[in-house]
Amino acid sequence: MACIQSDGSLSRCGELLLLAMWEPATPEEVAKDCAVPLFRVRSAIREFVGAGLIEKKGDAYALTRKGVRRMEGLDVKIH
Repeated sequence: MACIQSDGSLSRCGELLLLAMWEPATPEEVAKDCAVPLFRVRSAIREFVGAGLIEKKGDAYALTRKGVRRMEGLDVKIH
């Protein structure tokens, strides 16, 4: 299941994974925080990097300006 859908929108899982990278985070931290398997996080990271939504910062990944703008346009709530 892709995090970026064919119409360019984000899946719910994609929204949550991007939110987890608002501050720089390693794939392992994102997997733990979101309760998502590490292989799924790594797949999402490849999608997000390809779309210009995140970038690598040392061992971690964080939102780019484009990623921040994308997240600011969403109504994402944490329970």
